[in-house]
Amino acid sequence: MSNDLTQQAQQFRDHYAAVREQVGRVIVGHGDIVDGVLTTLFVGGNVLLEGVPGLGKTMLIRSLSQALSLEFSRIQFTPDLMPADITGTTVVLEEQRPDGTSARTFQFRKGPIFAQIVLADEINRATPKTQSAMLEAMQERSVTVGGTTYDMPKPFFVMATQNPIEQEGTYPLPEAQLDRFLFKLDVGYSSRQELHEILKRTTMAEQPTIEPVLSGEQIVAYQKLVRAVMISPEVQDFAVRAVLATHPEGEMASKMAKQFLRFGASPRAAQALVMAGKVRALLDGRGHVAVQDIKQVMLPALRHRVLLNFEGQAEGVTADMVVNNIHDSLAVGQAV
Repeated sequence: MSNDLTQQAQQFRDHYAAVREQVGRVIVGHGDIVDGVLTTLFVGGNVLLEGVPGLGKTMLIRSLSQALSLEFSRIQFTPDLMPADITGTTVVLEEQRPDGTSARTFQFRKGPIFAQIVLADEINRATPKTQSAMLEAMQERSVTVGGTTYDMPKPFFVMATQNPIEQEGTYPLPEAQLDRFLFKLDVGYSSRQELHEILKRTTMAEQPTIEPVLSGEQIVAYQKLVRAVMISPEVQDFAVRAVLATHPEGEMASKMAKQFLRFGASPRAAQALVMAGKVRALLDGRGHVAVQDIKQVMLPALRHRVLLNFEGQAEGVTADMVVNNIHDSLAVGQAV
């Protein structure tokens, strides 16, 4: 890297560590989850956190928003939530004229989706119709209402939480919407020591505070820096073959993919692998992506983009098992 890029990369690592430290004042453990969320932030994608209620998913996202000088919005998804409650709606305004007559005008009132960081809490508790209201904003960074397109502020990213679909009263997210999440992160239970620390921080008189350390302009600049990281044809081909290995009918399909998958990952998965790999490279002080960077992000980038067939479901196979098999068996080769 040039001296200028080297300096920017060092600033990136310093700010990354600062945001992580601020979030760590409130969140105990879950280091891999925090890293996954921050990676998504600096790529400019969306992240989905899944876990049973009470594990701190919402608290993590709130803590992150406090560490960033960004406009924050929270949407609580419920079965009766309507698409207009998310995107906004056009209202009729009646204005009285000096001559005593009135005039009606139409005005669009923006919904809670128009923020820089949007928390979609328990997103799978809303109906598929309402969930689909997020699709355009998550991909195109815009919302179309009444034939008019409104751009989202920059930076913009959605952080959604969901309970496992086995929980009563939930609706599985459509595959098209799942594919718009850069990462899917599974939030597990805390350990014995972590629970003791959680109780210390939440049951005492003194409450931890979070100070903002990054602005929206800095985040946008770092997103551009991430794109400047180089990737060789060989490493890019490794990411391509990782995605092709999930296609059950393809010639590069892994053995488990052929047997247990109905559908594989889309091109967005390859984009997620490369972009997240670039973040990992920067954090490791390198200006180029290595195969190990791709391997580190394979599980969160692919687990929600593969669909099990009936045999896989009957055998108790999980998407994580298939992705881990590809991770362990995929060889480093030469680019085509």
